[in-house]
Amino acid sequence: MRTKPLSLDDLWELAISQERVFSPNDFAHLPDSARRYLEHAIAPGTAIASAVRLKMHGEIKLKSWSPFTAEQVVCLDRGFIWSATAWMNRLPIVGSDRIIDGVGAMQWKLLGVFPVMTGTGVDITRSAAGRFHTELVLLPSALCQGDVAWSSPAASHLHASFMAQGEQAELDLTLDQAGRLKTAKLPRWGNPDGAEHHYVDFGAIVEAESTFCGYTIPARLRVGWYFGTERFESEGEFFRATIDEAIYR
Repeated sequence: MRTKPLSLDDLWELAISQERVFSPNDFAHLPDSARRYLEHAIAPGTAIASAVRLKMHGEIKLKSWSPFTAEQVVCLDRGFIWSATAWMNRLPIVGSDRIIDGVGAMQWKLLGVFPVMTGTGVDITRSAAGRFHTELVLLPSALCQGDVAWSSPAASHLHASFMAQGEQAELDLTLDQAGRLKTAKLPRWGNPDGAEHHYVDFGAIVEAESTFCGYTIPARLRVGWYFGTERFESEGEFFRATIDEAIYR
């Protein structure tokens, strides 16, 4: 019997609260840049969250830039669901992207009825895992886990290596002197050029940050493929978002 896919509310309710709070002393052994990042992102005494629920708005590049509103749940142990409505030629396209327990999917419908884009399978799942890895910067407590291996090639550069959703993450962060996140980048599985799927540099530029419930996270971002090259500006960028609300559990 087919089970009904998890909803945003379902995923949020599955998040398990942890019995610990953030203490900078617990991370004294990390590289200096990792400590600066975590101490900027999480206020001392803040409960270590296992999930974040976000509301956002922005623009997404379909055939052209189109406005959207969205809600998302990112749950460290289970995955994410991004549910949105975008408007193209004043008509709503409604749907979601997700990865839950190592299975990715996307489904988008014009007027909520007529299929526009659907996807499942190995390539969709691997690509969704890369998105999940990147979006953990919206849930900084996920990077407090003991299985995250940190290295710091320079004071302004930080590398986090970890396993999540069945894929190895190699996440590169750039920071300012105060530990504010400026960019996040990783190799993500995809085919933005329409060819065979392969790993492509993917990332986000953080244009502003805000503090919610003790967490300071990116609040205005530009996201896309070919990150760090001229192609990002000309053809890779496809997502611009402003975070309006974030709650943690």
